[in-house]
Amino acid sequence: MAELFYLTNLTGLTNLTILLLLLACAVSAFISTVTGGAGGILMFAALNVVIPLRLLVPIHGVVQFINNIARIYYVRQHIRWTFCIPFFIGCTAGALLMTLGLARLDWQEVSLALLAGLIFYTVFKPKRLPEIRLTPRQYGWLGLVTGSFGILAGAVDPLLAPFFVRRDLSPQEVVATKSVMQAWCHALKVPAFIYLGFTFSDHLGLILLLAVAALVGTRIGVTLLNRLDGEVFFKLMRAALLLAGLRLVYQLTAG
Repeated sequence: MAELFYLTNLTGLTNLTILLLLLACAVSAFISTVTGGAGGILMFAALNVVIPLRLLVPIHGVVQFINNIARIYYVRQHIRWTFCIPFFIGCTAGALLMTLGLARLDWQEVSLALLAGLIFYTVFKPKRLPEIRLTPRQYGWLGLVTGSFGILAGAVDPLLAPFFVRRDLSPQEVVATKSVMQAWCHALKVPAFIYLGFTFSDHLGLILLLAVAALVGTRIGVTLLNRLDGEVFFKLMRAALLLAGLRLVYQLTAG
């Protein structure tokens, strides 16, 4: 297994550490598929233990892009394209604006705090309060925010997930449509970070290893997703959102 050091291009990592990273990717991908969210930020947090943030955001983006493409393939017949098309437009605009520096990095803490509040509203809101149900056109504005936020923060599933806790969508539609949006957002990171000077080829071995681990978790998760009751799915989704919200609170208070 000594060749793992060469493949990852990260010095100072033991084989055990690398294997634990692969396990974290597989488990996170499984969680994303079964619960519809939180796996991305959990993967990001696990990888950030050993991978510096300046490297992690682009690397995580490519791994998540590959992972979401695989998930889309398995549940492609459930995609709500009427939600996706406006999102694509807004997300592309948001990523472009952030990449060109027309937004400011010192907004990050404010955006994280707002995101945490949105998550906790979704998880703990009383039943008499409404679900957050966007119209197809309004997903364009969500895309604008997500495209900008994704360049800064890496994981985008906590931002998208609160807008998919809605009973007019089946679990398969939630996972399929949200995966398409996430894949688009992560795909935009490749040209963005190339423009900003990041060299993906220097980390190709690590990206491929993490992507394979994530694909394994996704395949297992899809098998379980097809057997889940809708009520159980949304309970799991809220639990995953709670974990993501707690992680954001920790990120805000520990920094």
